[in-house]
Amino acid sequence: MRLQNGAVTTTPDARDIICRIAAGDLDAEIVARSDQAIAFLDHRPVFYGHTLVAPLHHVETLPEISPDALAPVMELVQRVAAAMVSALGAQGSFVAVNNTVSQSIPHLHVHVVPRTKGDGLKGFFWPRRAYAAGQAAAYATRLRDALQA
Repeated sequence: MRLQNGAVTTTPDARDIICRIAAGDLDAEIVARSDQAIAFLDHRPVFYGHTLVAPLHHVETLPEISPDALAPVMELVQRVAAAMVSALGAQGSFVAVNNTVSQSIPHLHVHVVPRTKGDGLKGFFWPRRAYAAGQAAAYATRLRDALQA
């Protein structure tokens, strides 16, 4: 491990999807990007518009990131959550972080899931769905537009 931007990090792994997306080596529907964080659509969303927000530098879990490095990530989480209401007509959002257990990508990421009353999401069972052709791009555009407003 090494220290980078005030956070304990491990060397980026070529299998780390988030590092590959951040480097531009893997395509994703990018919703927003700052100098320290990236937001992109989950390719298997709980609900359409489900976005992952992650630090650009490689860090695996929430306990490993410094408060200074976490702040810009959470600022982007907050902005994406607000954009879901205006862009997607959501009534709110569900925000979650898995640490090690149930963490399918070895890179810290925050799930921001659009929610509406009666949407059927119960407990921690997250049924996944797929986007139809062109649908992910349309959702990403709506979120990007709301984030730029």
